[in-house]
Amino acid sequence: MAKYDKADLERRMKGAVESLQHDLNGLRTGRANTSLLDPIQVEVYGAMMPLNQVATVSAPEPRMLSVQVWDRSNMTPVEKAIRNAGLGINPITDGQNIRLPIPDMTEERRKELAKLASQYAEKARIAVRNVRRDGMDMLKADEKKSEISEDERKRFETEVQKITDATIADIDAAVGLKEKEILGK
Repeated sequence: MAKYDKADLERRMKGAVESLQHDLNGLRTGRANTSLLDPIQVEVYGAMMPLNQVATVSAPEPRMLSVQVWDRSNMTPVEKAIRNAGLGINPITDGQNIRLPIPDMTEERRKELAKLASQYAEKARIAVRNVRRDGMDMLKADEKKSEISEDERKRFETEVQKITDATIADIDAAVGLKEKEILGK
């Protein structure tokens, strides 16, 4: 068992929040956002590659994404990857450029996305609680090995709990903002 390390616990909890932010950025709201296409993998040159390594993605208009494919031979695989990504976007090919009009979201779709955002947040909260448990276990082990006193253990446990509470508050704030954005409130 490792020795208690506050910086490591904070880093791991922050990682859970960053992962949540990345997941939330991929959720589509009514506006065009280039991060919407981040998870898309394209099969080119016999390998799977992220879309942003074979094309430039931009948002020239609030409800339009543009994908400028660098190699003309990759047009079909890129278009196919976008179509199969399950984003509900229909690509329009225009030379070496693919236009992606972002359709209006139905109320039902907004509720689904808000629910998904909540699931992402719960996943992040669980990750943070697991890090907290690891920290508490380390403290108990350090006390057992007489490396720290009972008073120090209690003080450190309070510290770990404060870090946990602050991180969970960050998660709640991030998901609250995203839900407001999705539901248009």
